[in-house]
Amino acid sequence: MLVRQLGEIIKKRRKELKITQPYLAELAEISTNSLYKLECGQEQKYKFDIKYFLVLFFALFFSAISFSQSRRNFEVSKNLDIYSSLLRELDLFYVDTVQIDKIVKSSIDKMLAELDPYTTYIPENETNDLRFMTTGEYGGVGSVITARKDGSIIFSEPYEGMPADKAGIKAGDILLEVDGIKLNGKSTVEVSQMLRGQPGTVVKVKFQHYGDTKYVIKEFTREKIQINPVAYYGIVGENTGYISLTQFTDKAVDEVKKAMLDLKKKHQITSLILDLRDNPGGIIDEAVKIANLFLPKSQLIVSTKGKVRQWDSEYRCANEPVDAEIPLVVLINGNSASASEIVAGAVQDLDRGVLVGARTFGKGLVQSTRELSYKAYLKVTTAKYYTPSGRCIQSVDYSHRNEDSIPKNEVGEYKTRGGRLVTDGGGITPDVEISDNRKISITYYLYAENMISEFASEYVRKHKKIASPEEFELSDADYEDFKQFLKNNNFAYKLKSTELLKRLKELAEIEGYGEIASEDFNALEKTLSPNIEKDVELFKKDIVQLLGEEIVKRYYYQKGAIRYQLRNDTELEKALEILNDKERYDNFLKI
Repeated sequence: MLVRQLGEIIKKRRKELKITQPYLAELAEISTNSLYKLECGQEQKYKFDIKYFLVLFFALFFSAISFSQSRRNFEVSKNLDIYSSLLRELDLFYVDTVQIDKIVKSSIDKMLAELDPYTTYIPENETNDLRFMTTGEYGGVGSVITARKDGSIIFSEPYEGMPADKAGIKAGDILLEVDGIKLNGKSTVEVSQMLRGQPGTVVKVKFQHYGDTKYVIKEFTREKIQINPVAYYGIVGENTGYISLTQFTDKAVDEVKKAMLDLKKKHQITSLILDLRDNPGGIIDEAVKIANLFLPKSQLIVSTKGKVRQWDSEYRCANEPVDAEIPLVVLINGNSASASEIVAGAVQDLDRGVLVGARTFGKGLVQSTRELSYKAYLKVTTAKYYTPSGRCIQSVDYSHRNEDSIPKNEVGEYKTRGGRLVTDGGGITPDVEISDNRKISITYYLYAENMISEFASEYVRKHKKIASPEEFELSDADYEDFKQFLKNNNFAYKLKSTELLKRLKELAEIEGYGEIASEDFNALEKTLSPNIEKDVELFKKDIVQLLGEEIVKRYYYQKGAIRYQLRNDTELEKALEILNDKERYDNFLKI
């Protein structure tokens, strides 16, 4: 039966490939008949015909590959020619002047969006951003900038010890001009590009300190700005070390190792918490090296598999670990992605530590950068990540990523080294899940409308210094000042549900139900109308936390803000609870 089926396959392939060569056509007929008669037991008469079959099989196989590749090459060439002709015709005949660079960039972006969110085109003027993602370095003045509601651009977070900070820039200061160019109507991306440049070059900035009417002009000498991937490390609890890693740049393992050794030497830590929450990932080699700090030499950490099999790789530990025994908890959440998931997945699969938090993002796609013409780049997805147990990190459906989007029949079950059950289908699920029950409330709108930041700037004007991050408290009087600040600034917001209700009412009118449902709509509209005075009291705890973080950051920079955050950190408290109970910790790592 098998040879009969093979013969039918040959016949089918002959039609698909439109074989016209006489010898192949004849060979196909002879081989099919021979296979049929072999199956019927007539081996003697046709004993040599099987050779024809083998020759034909391989001829058709390689012809199929060649034909398919030629067809694809033709399709690529044809569509490139169409696109080139279309651009020329637009440029010649469109009624207005066509901004070629802009529409080409837009068309490329839309084309790549059909594939996945991570395959992107990087034109020459954005290559600095690519360099920053991999090295954490750029040339500039050293400050985050953001746009206010009125369109003005402000310094929102000067980095400690960088040119902006050394020049006396404070968060909230307003940018007016860069090198004599007014910034009216410019985006933060455009202003950022103006501020960046080669280290050692000078940029002249005109700005206003928050609350002042006079402007200041200063020259900044750009420096190489390197963001330390370890935002903070220190002691939490009695003998537990804590390391916050914010990105996997090419300095990540050096900084984590340095922090780890310092904690072991100075504080004799007996356990460790590695915080990967909100860490979007980065370089795969750094993820492997960081896992290697806790796992033995030669251990498989992650593998990649893609279309080009020659590029499939296994990444293993190259060195002896710094500490393969210290009790370890890794904190993760929905914004932990890519390299963060590689580390978390390896720690879990190899029963090396306990994961605490929320399911990770599920970004298990590998990107490689390919150089294009005119110094542009294509960042293209080439493979997927797989943890040591064999599960894929990538979410089944990254375009609609949530817990309900993973069909149960598409979730695979795997075993850790010790036999614990783990699953794939969407990121890494922690051993201890802590759900975030917070909803989008007034706190979201306060933050989005810059009310938190603006009030912090007001607070700094009135207070030259504050208590340490571990001791600072926003008083009730301060909170009353904040409520008055909202009134003075006419703060108001509309719920997203209110906007949807408005659209629903319009559709109901079109469909003839507007008058019938008017009472219901009015009642629902009244229910959904925000009550600011009520909401600022109802969500006071969350608002005070946000205000405290922003204020502390103005005095103690990012490290201070993290120290303040750790005071009310549910995941951290759970991690300490587990690490302080050895029997409970060990039980998590058993079946």
